[in-house]
Amino acid sequence: MALLVQSMATQKPIPSATKTVGSKKASPATSISVQGSKNGSATSSPGIKLLTRVEQLRLLTKAEKAGLLSAAEKSGLSLSTIEKLGLLSKAEELGVLSAASDPGTPAVLFSLSLGLLILGPFCAYLVPEEYPWEIGFQVVVALLSVVGGSAAFAASNFVSNLQKSS
Repeated sequence: MALLVQSMATQKPIPSATKTVGSKKASPATSISVQGSKNGSATSSPGIKLLTRVEQLRLLTKAEKAGLLSAAEKSGLSLSTIEKLGLLSKAEELGVLSAASDPGTPAVLFSLSLGLLILGPFCAYLVPEEYPWEIGFQVVVALLSVVGGSAAFAASNFVSNLQKSS
């Protein structure tokens, strides 16, 4: 990730990467698009411009107004902490950026959310209630399915909104 950011900072902007909005010219950093799959092969369709969408949706401003940045800093999560822990390079290794730009991700996350939300009642119906540990198992599975299903549904909507073109 650091190499990618460094190379982006030292390269000259590509004329096609900048666009004119009104009288203001967008910076090359906001016009970065992610193309291809995890292995880096380019596709014929134009890439999803994640940073442009983050800017259009004003996500950083909304996070600031909601106090998320202050809360993260108070809990010990600052940019220097993220750098020390290597969270950005780990996210890159896990393919988070590739997944966010993959058009199939929202559908996969939505399917996962439905599966998890169905798992809770299915487990409560199938697992007998003869022993206390079975009831505990039902409760744990139900909680995990509600939390996981809700998180997957929210992530599906978020990634879908990021991928929408303006």
